Amino acid sequence: MSESIATIKATDSAPQVKPKRPKPKSMLMLAEQSAALFENARLAKERGEKVGWSASIFPQEIAETLGLNVLYPENHAAGIAARHQADSLLQECEGPLGYANDLCAYAKLNLAYASVLNGESALELPDGGKLVKPDFLLLTNNICNQLTKWYENLARQMQIPIFFIDTCYNPWDYVTESRVRYVRAQIDQLIADLCAFTGKAWNDARFQEIMQISQRNSYLWERANNLLARRPAPLSGFELFNYMSSMVCNRGKVSTTAILEQLNSEIEKHIAEGTSTFPVEERFRISWDGIACWPYLSHNLRTLKKYGINMVASSYGKAWAIAYDDLDGMARAYCFASTNGDNASTMIERRLEALRRFGCEGTIYHVNRSCKVMDCQMLEVQRQLAKAAGVPFTAFDGDQADYRNYSEAQFETRIQGLVEVMQQNKEEL
Repeated sequence: MSESIATIKATDSAPQVKPKRPKPKSMLMLAEQSAALFENARLAKERGEKVGWSASIFPQEIAETLGLNVLYPENHAAGIAARHQADSLLQECEGPLGYANDLCAYAKLNLAYASVLNGESALELPDGGKLVKPDFLLLTNNICNQLTKWYENLARQMQIPIFFIDTCYNPWDYVTESRVRYVRAQIDQLIADLCAFTGKAWNDARFQEIMQISQRNSYLWERANNLLARRPAPLSGFELFNYMSSMVCNRGKVSTTAILEQLNSEIEKHIAEGTSTFPVEERFRISWDGIACWPYLSHNLRTLKKYGINMVASSYGKAWAIAYDDLDGMARAYCFASTNGDNASTMIERRLEALRRFGCEGTIYHVNRSCKVMDCQMLEVQRQLAKAAGVPFTAFDGDQADYRNYSEAQFETRIQGLVEVMQQNKEEL
């Protein structure tokens, strides 16, 4: 039976391919925003202004209030990996620089890139050097400890300061008031230190404005994700991985508001017209757990398309919908980031709610070699989640940026197995 289901679904009765659509306006706006981020940093550097690099889940609204140009190495590394430009940087990091193979691939790509910017390597940069050399670093430890050591190495290498907020690992499904006070005090000190270092002046009215923009963007991002609960979904879920960059790098900007308003409008139009950007008939709906496998995102999508599988829910993308309404709320929100704790019961509860809301018939779990902190308990979470939800899961080995840790054959085999179980579940209803 297993062979026949996989064969039929992939060949004889493959989902009908829909006519190819031109790129939507929101995607063009997103490309313009991304280009502007790097160009503005370059121009600021030429003017003698200080430019920073930041961890992805850092209270970027503070830098935005001060008018600082900040770039995001994690997002930049993901882009390099997605464009299949990572090899030379990985070889440089593991070879001349002497870093271990089992480090986070984002770190390996960025550390090699930084060595070129710092004049320590003659390697040709794959993107021409659009990530300009930083003058300071912004860091929180609400992602992983490896990120902390990565930024410490950058600081030593480039002789630049780190502005650090310690959020502490949070093992509960809430944030204690003592923790809020602890982190809030650090935020106040961060503002004072950044002003002293950059020569900028803090403007509370401007912060209130940026905060409102950021909250509007978090709402629009969450809304766009939630609209995929419609059946069939009006969007191919993999597209949201691309739009995610606007929330990672530009959460406090009005350009992100414009992009997300346009995206929501496009999704609403698909709902009204009964259309979708998912390129084939939607036969199965699944959730995606873990960071995107950027080097093989197109292969992931092609394989899922063969079986009419649309990824309609993801715990990864929603991590940047950070809600708060003042500085105390900011402290609480960045402590409660989904990467900063999430005990197993909370992880299961959140994912179970998503499976039910989006009508998912299965889960695909990316066992990401780079991200140990996200993998340490996820297989057990998936087992318990599958039992509680009554839907199957499959796992595949991969990496967020290192192409060497992925097997196309393994992914295809795992998806075939998932299809068999999902199809059998449909037939038994």
